Amino acid sequence: MKALEGKTALVTGASRGIGRAIAVALSESGARVAVTARAVSSVQDVARECGPGSLPLALDVANEEACRLAVETVERELGHLDVLVNNAGIAESAKFTDTDTETWRRVLSVDLDGPFWLTRAALPGMLARRDGAVISIGSVASRIGLRYAVPYTVAKHGLLGLTRALANEYIRSGVTFNCLCPHYVDTPMTDATIDNISARTGRSYEQAREALLTPQGRLIDAADVAALCVLLASDHGRSITGQAILIDGGQVQA
Repeated sequence: MKALEGKTALVTGASRGIGRAIAVALSESGARVAVTARAVSSVQDVARECGPGSLPLALDVANEEACRLAVETVERELGHLDVLVNNAGIAESAKFTDTDTETWRRVLSVDLDGPFWLTRAALPGMLARRDGAVISIGSVASRIGLRYAVPYTVAKHGLLGLTRALANEYIRSGVTFNCLCPHYVDTPMTDATIDNISARTGRSYEQAREALLTPQGRLIDAADVAALCVLLASDHGRSITGQAILIDGGQVQA
């Protein structure tokens, strides 16, 4: 029997990168997976890759009502929701004095409000069954302050705070809450960051990429993040809760 046989999961931001890797890894471990992105067409291929029982959904996590309806749809179509992976996120880079209110609110809405709304919608069913896992994809920015990324850093610190507060509030509920904190992952989002650094500093793409490597000399592989999600979603992860789990090649040793 596979580790997640009989479980259902909802993964946000699943069209590419970390979210796609997580969705596929959960399905390969036996879970039925609902995959979401703002446009349902962008997750059709992921749903097919996840196999029978997968459910592609359109979801704008910056919309409170859409978050509630997405959870209701998963519970109706798949029977219940056991694993919520708050992965959808955006990052924008600018000096603090150049960061306008629109950017501030946009980043916090996607990176922090969305996980709050989705978790609030998913938790009652998990509590009723006394079983569940909420896994939020933070960042090293959940633990340290990143230059030129104030809204992103604030949102990711908040995501870790949400995780720890819920873990303590529901410590005997059978539901676990954890935050994975990767360094820069080898994804299209990181490619965009490298392009931005190159354009802003005049460095070559290779030079800009070098600045983002872990002390091990590489970017994080999305599969590394996905593997930990499988562990935390399984019965083997039931004793792990309230944790900020760094996946950073030794960047932050704390």
